[in-house]
Amino acid sequence: MRVLTFGRFADDNFGGLERYVFELARSLRGQASFVNIVAARGAPPDIEVTGEVVYARSLFELGGTPICPSMPWHARRLHAQAPFDIVHLQFPADPMAHASAAGLPRKVRRVVTWHSDIIRQKVLLKAYRPFLNGLLRSADAIILPTPAHRTASKQLDAVTDASKFHVVPFGFDFSRFERRPPASDRIRAAQGDDFLVFALGRHVYYKGFEYLIRALALAPGVRVLLGGTGPLTGELVALARSLRVEKRLDIIGRIPEEDLPAYYHACDVYCMPSVEPAEAFGIVQLEAMAAGKPVVCCKLGNGVNYVNLDGETGIAVLPKDASALAAALRRLQADPALRKRLGEQGRRRAFAEFSLEKMRDGTLAVYREVLSQARL
Repeated sequence: MRVLTFGRFADDNFGGLERYVFELARSLRGQASFVNIVAARGAPPDIEVTGEVVYARSLFELGGTPICPSMPWHARRLHAQAPFDIVHLQFPADPMAHASAAGLPRKVRRVVTWHSDIIRQKVLLKAYRPFLNGLLRSADAIILPTPAHRTASKQLDAVTDASKFHVVPFGFDFSRFERRPPASDRIRAAQGDDFLVFALGRHVYYKGFEYLIRALALAPGVRVLLGGTGPLTGELVALARSLRVEKRLDIIGRIPEEDLPAYYHACDVYCMPSVEPAEAFGIVQLEAMAAGKPVVCCKLGNGVNYVNLDGETGIAVLPKDASALAAALRRLQADPALRKRLGEQGRRRAFAEFSLEKMRDGTLAVYREVLSQARL
């Protein structure tokens, strides 16, 4: 089968949505051929990319999403060359991707993966909501990474046909996280004897890194390695200095994909302090769990807490509560046996519930079902 998708970007600064598209195409290699239309930006990604990637020029960004007027033209051109069986949309994504899907013949089946609600762009959402509702009603299937994506959503109520929803957990190849790389020892030695917390992500508002830095001031003997960059990097550095914890915070910038396992294995605990439901899953949690590390996250009431089970694979605290975050870190710092138990349970959960094979089989089942349906 031939599948068209819109993965937002395919460059060296990819996020969770992009990683899902990369991994999905790779898992379905031999079963489906993927064409991925994305906005042009940055250097190529340092992760395996399967299928054809088509770069569309972005004129500007609106609400944090690239606007690429040439996307519909690319979609029609590619469909004319070799017809698509399925157009697989990712939400939230840019409106041009939705316009591109609408411009294809109706015999091309529509599948939507719902990554999260639109949270911050409330004014834009109000204007866009009628188009979104139309897209959801016309979809042949909606894939949810966790059951919580539906129960926590405030924007899926346009879909009244429950049979359209399919829970297919995101899946990944965790084999590279199984063994401790030699570089982990060098990373660990460079940080001294402090209790080492690793955190990773774009430095943006909903990631909550400021609360992790505030927690440092309440957790002596704790050191944080913070990967990633973003518009708030300067503010995070200034905050650490104002709290006089800059010597226990190491902001290391973007970490190449091949180096990530070493950082997960070097730390004692992984922390994802995201404070808004824009964080709806947290792939980094699974990477940490696959490396056998306990995870500290916030209680967002969505897929984040479906992935990391409070008291079973990690600890969840109230969002925007630096004191609670510090208390969770201190608890794990003081209890090596607890860290080991949570880490081992997390590893088992990652490999059992979020494998590449389960995502492949679940997605294939959805594709085959929508292709077997008679078009009314």
